[in-house]
Amino acid sequence: MKSFSASKNNLIRNWFYVDATGKILGRLSSKIAYYLRGKHKSIYTPHIDVGDYIIVINASKIYVTGKKFKNKLYYHHTGHPGGLRKKSFSDIILNNSEKVIKKAVYGMLPKGPLGRLIFKKLKVYATDFHDHKAQNPRLLKI
Repeated sequence: MKSFSASKNNLIRNWFYVDATGKILGRLSSKIAYYLRGKHKSIYTPHIDVGDYIIVINASKIYVTGKKFKNKLYYHHTGHPGGLRKKSFSDIILNNSEKVIKKAVYGMLPKGPLGRLIFKKLKVYATDFHDHKAQNPRLLKI
């Protein structure tokens, strides 16, 4: 008996879109990472990118539970001494709401070249308008 291993020759990538209106950030992000990775397919192979493209619309209407709207902080470092910067969830969701979902999904993907390749298939938009009508994306109910 031989084990099946997917290759680039027999891959079919689908396009899905997700409406983030009223969805909880962590639960939505984990489902998105699941589909980006390709774990919903029977041909899933851990070391090959077999996942689908995901378009997230209405990212500005995402929801978090508890006191995270005011208390959740995002950190980044400028690279200079004393360059640790932080912003709250409420600041980021008002100015750059796509960044919240992208950062959550990126943390759930594998680290390294494969994870960066998978992450490129995620498209996030703050409103319900997106540029991927030609791909005929299907609604993904989450």
